Amino acid sequence: MNSQALKVAVAAQDVETINFIAESKPLKEALKSANLLKSLQFNTIISGEAGTGRHTLAAYMMPDAPLVHGDDPELYTRIENSPQFIIDRLEKADSLSRISQTVQKHGTKVIAIVEDTSTLVSIDSLFSVRIALPPLQQRIEDVPPLAKKFADEAGIMFAQGGDEEPFEPDLRNVDLSANAFSLRRSVFLQYFAARMEKDELMLLNEAYLLSRMAEGEDIYRRELFLYEVPLIRAGIKVFKSQLKMSNAFGLNRNTLRKKITEWKEYL
Repeated sequence: MNSQALKVAVAAQDVETINFIAESKPLKEALKSANLLKSLQFNTIISGEAGTGRHTLAAYMMPDAPLVHGDDPELYTRIENSPQFIIDRLEKADSLSRISQTVQKHGTKVIAIVEDTSTLVSIDSLFSVRIALPPLQQRIEDVPPLAKKFADEAGIMFAQGGDEEPFEPDLRNVDLSANAFSLRRSVFLQYFAARMEKDELMLLNEAYLLSRMAEGEDIYRRELFLYEVPLIRAGIKVFKSQLKMSNAFGLNRNTLRKKITEWKEYL
């Protein structure tokens, strides 16, 4: 095996080991940097939105290092007594210059996690390396393997035994606004929806509606969209035309058209 192939094989093994999904170019580069930095005494700052894999990558680079928050009152004591550690929410620290002085004095190796480095000043003297993890919306290649990972998670956590049909999440209807957090929620919701029985669905509806009973009058009218909108959405996907929908629903076409117009903000 040549050296390039060996690097690829090692990277693939690392991805599997740490569960760090890296199909997109930015994350492959981030993992490559992490592999190089594991054995080097360089301080690193990892930036990105919540849910982009910052903590997973930091823990991979220093698996035995304690994690502390930037506003931890014992922060400087921990720096003095630890050969290496991870600072989460570095932007909450009271003094970056004091952290830098303490780290340099004790020779501590540091990985810091932040959302945005642009708000921080004088970090170049402390951190030799910066790794930026883009939002999931900017690295769509990572969505399918992440979704599969979460689907497998749901299967392990909620399977009821027996030979269940494989679950394939619908990637056209997933939420990436909060990166892996919202994607995981979307996949879990799809998993439940695909396996939910009528009694379970009614129980969920009842629990939701119980919390809304005190919110003024006209409750029936206000909450009716919870039933009609999903029915119309499903009909649009299956029947493709209002004529076929009206026949299947047993509704007059004008009545159906009025319903579609009435709930257009949800369709």
